[in-house]
Amino acid sequence: MSTAPKLVSENRCFGGTVGFYTHLSQTCNGKMRFAVYQPPQADSERVPVLYFLSGLTCTEENFMAKAGVQQFAAKYGLMVVVPDTSPRDTGIVGEDDDWDLGTGAGFYVDATVEPWVAHYQMYSYVVLELPALIAKYFPVQSQRQGIFGHSMGGHGALICALRNPEQYKSISAFAPIAAPMRCSWGQKAFANYLGCDQESWRAYDASELVLTVGYKRPILIDQGTDDPFLEKEQLLPGVFAQACEKAGVPLTLRFQKGYNHSYYFIATFIEDHIRYHAEALCG
Repeated sequence: MSTAPKLVSENRCFGGTVGFYTHLSQTCNGKMRFAVYQPPQADSERVPVLYFLSGLTCTEENFMAKAGVQQFAAKYGLMVVVPDTSPRDTGIVGEDDDWDLGTGAGFYVDATVEPWVAHYQMYSYVVLELPALIAKYFPVQSQRQGIFGHSMGGHGALICALRNPEQYKSISAFAPIAAPMRCSWGQKAFANYLGCDQESWRAYDASELVLTVGYKRPILIDQGTDDPFLEKEQLLPGVFAQACEKAGVPLTLRFQKGYNHSYYFIATFIEDHIRYHAEALCG
């Protein structure tokens, strides 16, 4: 069963606190880690909650340390929750062999094939178990949830929101892997986690999902023009934009000149995204 979160470390930040936690996850069948920024408003009232999903090789710490999110989460009164990007130390043979598969590369899917199926259930962890844990142990307004992410995490945020439009009231992404079935990162992950039947992959591809399930809320995406993975066709924002246009989904896709795939890019536009979510979540 899932256990109560255990505080590992805590730091004061912009009047609130950044806490790092571990807990035993029933969904992922092992210990999981996550970070929470509690804004000063959470001392006296329940606040909306915004989930951030990180990219390949990241942990729950990268975004909290590098993005500069706390200043703006405090300004707008949002709690920010950042899960780890995969289970760790599961004992699966080969889970640490590749940087883009296994540890740090859960891809926010529920694995269905061996050897990953026993632990790599990141979609259900992010959508079901973690929000239930946060609602139980932190002062959040559970009916006011938003989600955003970067790269692999941008992909995760898009599919979580598209598949659960009533749960997430706002969605945005930085340089998401927007059409994973068409890029080598996504194809490798999906083949290993989901098997060879590509029909099952469609449930985790935002560009496919938006055509089948639609979406009524606006979507914001920022993409740097000097992102090396844009040129390598790993991200494919244009494919997603075309799908949104066809499905009549309101997408704002902003190409930011000269920016790359780094946290410097995220830090530059983080206030835009926090304000965007705050407007949707706080009314």
